[in-house]
Amino acid sequence: MASKITILLPILTALYLLPTTAVSRDTNAHTDSGPLDCTNRWIYIRQLPSRFNLDLLTSCSNYYPLYDDFCPYIANHGLGQATHNRSKSWFRTDPHMLEVSFHRRILEYPCLTSVPETADAIFIPYYAGIDALRYLYGSDVNSSSEHGLNLFNYMQTNEPEIWGRNLGHDHFLVMARSAWDFSQAADADPPIWGTSFLELPQFYNVTALTLESRAWSWQEQAIPHPTSFHPSTLALLESWVLRVRRSHRSTLMLFAGGGGTSTTPNIRRSIRETCLNDTRISDVTGRFQRLCEIVDCSNGACEHDPIRYMKPMLHATFCLQPPGDTPARRSTFDGILAGCIPVFFEDQSARIQYRWHLPSKEFEEFSVTIPKEDVVYRGLSIVDVLMRIPRGEVRRMRERVMELIPRVIYRKHGSSLGLRARKDAFDVAIEGTLKRIHSRLRER
Repeated sequence: MASKITILLPILTALYLLPTTAVSRDTNAHTDSGPLDCTNRWIYIRQLPSRFNLDLLTSCSNYYPLYDDFCPYIANHGLGQATHNRSKSWFRTDPHMLEVSFHRRILEYPCLTSVPETADAIFIPYYAGIDALRYLYGSDVNSSSEHGLNLFNYMQTNEPEIWGRNLGHDHFLVMARSAWDFSQAADADPPIWGTSFLELPQFYNVTALTLESRAWSWQEQAIPHPTSFHPSTLALLESWVLRVRRSHRSTLMLFAGGGGTSTTPNIRRSIRETCLNDTRISDVTGRFQRLCEIVDCSNGACEHDPIRYMKPMLHATFCLQPPGDTPARRSTFDGILAGCIPVFFEDQSARIQYRWHLPSKEFEEFSVTIPKEDVVYRGLSIVDVLMRIPRGEVRRMRERVMELIPRVIYRKHGSSLGLRARKDAFDVAIEGTLKRIHSRLRER
């Protein structure tokens, strides 16, 4: 218990006491570099009792061994512990802690307002994914259809005019899990996996930022899974990008993940068989290279150990991103961070999911798509497809991937002014959310 308190105390104290930059809309917002135009960008943070956010962190070890003890990953405001003592940018980040780190970042947002009536958007600082654990793994597993009702009732009875002004159309929150985890039908009998938060009519109008959206998403928008790289200065970001650019790509394609051992035909099995059986060595790039490498991430081996997969990704030209239980993968963003050109096998893996962060109109400029049906059932060789891409085009694609790096990482809170001038995944998410809310309000 003492070690848990040691981890939690700094983040709880900081989030309770940190002064925000909230100002009245009658006052111009300022940054250290001068006035800032906050037109159509004002955000109000709803005041919630701590039982909806910070108090939930104290149960970080309650679900072990059914669910990993996440106490260590709360450190550094949800970024996790540093990978080693002298690390300035690399952390053992758990993607499910995005609610915590996003909350910390929004406190630094320069266009916060203390006037909810005139805010353009209302942020709900509810740790939905963490609270969902008691329904997914805890004692409330048979009450999962009630997830979110306490939150809604609170907002209806405390300052109900904030909700009533636009019936939730101007509200948004972060849910650091796949939307599928919140999509159980409220009347499912027997209950299946997940809670019913996104199925509650009360929240139909709220914008939910999730790690993965459904194919028919109305409420949610997918935002990038957090990687383990969180620089605090522009110099640290540029140093990493320079390392990526100079890295020798000695492997044609790489798959970091688990699965593929089933006897049933599927894309992961096809990839694993290719990597194990095709031992050819290619010199098409001017240097000898391995055709395929597998980083085995079975049983969570890679979850909090970025060195295990980032080094191989730095030396690979293409990173294979096959769907698993759901279409999207965190590995997509780890690969982009490493300058490794992503190879997708269905549009739902990224093109349809992350349109704010990965522009769909330019998708072919930084990625390759190979239909999984052609590989699994028609014998199309992934290696042959990739080897046919001209070297000049491969170089251009890698440059475009590196241009995306700032947009798919979450920089560290309290970062330098120089780095703040570059939009990161948080900035892009806020910008997209504001546009989405404005569009919906115009349609009402």
